[in-house]
Amino acid sequence: MQFTIKSVSKFVALALLAGSATTALAQSAGDTVISTGWAHIAPQDSSTPLSLVSPIALTLAGTGAGVNSTDTLGFATAHFFTDNIVGSLDLGVPPTYKLVGKGTLASVGQIGKAKQWAPAALAKYYFGNANSTFRPMVGLGVTHVNYTNIELTSAFQSYVQTSFGPTAMTTAKLTSAWAPVYNVGASYSLTKDWSLGFSVSYVPLKTTGNLTTTPTPLGTVHSTTSLTLNPIVAYASVGYRF
Repeated sequence: MQFTIKSVSKFVALALLAGSATTALAQSAGDTVISTGWAHIAPQDSSTPLSLVSPIALTLAGTGAGVNSTDTLGFATAHFFTDNIVGSLDLGVPPTYKLVGKGTLASVGQIGKAKQWAPAALAKYYFGNANSTFRPMVGLGVTHVNYTNIELTSAFQSYVQTSFGPTAMTTAKLTSAWAPVYNVGASYSLTKDWSLGFSVSYVPLKTTGNLTTTPTPLGTVHSTTSLTLNPIVAYASVGYRF
């Protein structure tokens, strides 16, 4: 399933049309809303230069890496403890990030890729009351981010081999981390049970890439770089109230 700006605009137009024709009952205390939709993840990325840490210490000045934007299918379960206070668990199909070279690594192109797992738990406050059709909200939460399926490209392997020999191979790991989630958005009730939602989240997030290269004339070479991701996540969804 793919969502575009045009399709989101159609959803909004449908919501406005429905709102002009009928008064919808919004969510209230005791309700649970299940939603699914499109999530666009836009990292505000930067990195430190790649640095060798053993068996010698050496910083490769001018090297850098970035992360491309990506999209995925999102899911969320929200429970209304009161008409205004909500607990939410936000999940999604783990997106695949593409890591690209910057600076002196720009000629390498794509360095690698990794899947990101980032379930988030949030507390949200919905403005208005149970009979409000349009309800802005603010939220604050926490996420634990983990990375799997980390693969380095043949282009990056070739780049490393120019320094350490044609048989050298590199593997990588990305550290997991806890991070806060800042969230704003709104819901629009189409009917008693169906609603549209849109939110924007900001996640201040860093990870460390640890690389291991072997065999080399120096033995096993360990290197590292710090990646700042700080993604902005836009989520457009359709929800059903139970």
